[in-house]
Amino acid sequence: MDINPINLIPANELGKDSKIKLSVCDTEHDLYWRMAIEVLETIKENNEKGEETIMVVPYGPLGPYSRLVYLVNTYRVSLKNCTFINMDEYLNDDKTYIDKNDPLSFRGGMDRIFYNLIDDELNVLPENRLFPVPGEEHIVMYRIKKAGKLDMAWGGVGINGHFAFNEPPEPGEVCTPEEFLERPTRVLPISRETKTINCFMNCGGDLDSIPKYCITVGMKEMFMAKKIRMCMPRDWNAGALRKILHGGETSRVPCSLFARHSDAMIYCARVATESPVPEIRVYNK
Repeated sequence: MDINPINLIPANELGKDSKIKLSVCDTEHDLYWRMAIEVLETIKENNEKGEETIMVVPYGPLGPYSRLVYLVNTYRVSLKNCTFINMDEYLNDDKTYIDKNDPLSFRGGMDRIFYNLIDDELNVLPENRLFPVPGEEHIVMYRIKKAGKLDMAWGGVGINGHFAFNEPPEPGEVCTPEEFLERPTRVLPISRETKTINCFMNCGGDLDSIPKYCITVGMKEMFMAKKIRMCMPRDWNAGALRKILHGGETSRVPCSLFARHSDAMIYCARVATESPVPEIRVYNK
């Protein structure tokens, strides 16, 4: 099998001539701090101007949240004028939310790792802690338009290059980049690739434990953000990182389409910059 030429690009040349900015962090922990600090700075800037902050936020990666909790509580930064729209949630087979007490639930997870840890006088108001709702998908766009802006959309990148649960088209499905970027908040099946990596991280490798369906904020809404911030903290992000930066714009790698955005950046750990091809194969090539 031929080696993809982008896997031969030296790590120190990644991002060169890419329209997506790249910020390499020594470790995943450094990445989490950088992401948390940028979120906090955006909130502080809006607070000082008396403006609302509205963001599309992930449940994962989890690391930025513990840092953000520390920063908010220590420096007394109010989140009272913030609206956080979570990207996605798992669904049952009947396409309703999984139980909030399920360990896999992103709604329950946000309470455990973030909202329950912020001091009450600083916390995001309950009515501004939003998730996309099956059957009420229009609410996400409504809240963005009501605010008149979307400050940021940030989150992790999937193994197939997706953002939130905006899965690539299935094999044989034709979808142009333009069509993919018009996909709004919706319910959809989770790809086998995503189920596999998620069960590896969260379910001890039990593929059957990951739900079949999800609801996700769409690329249509995400692209409205002033800033797009993608987090790639792990070694298995290496393949997608190179495709996003240097593989061209394609709906097969959804995050590659952020090359069309005016302010898109990837925060990646150094371990994700290494070629995913074994060194001996690169050398022999």
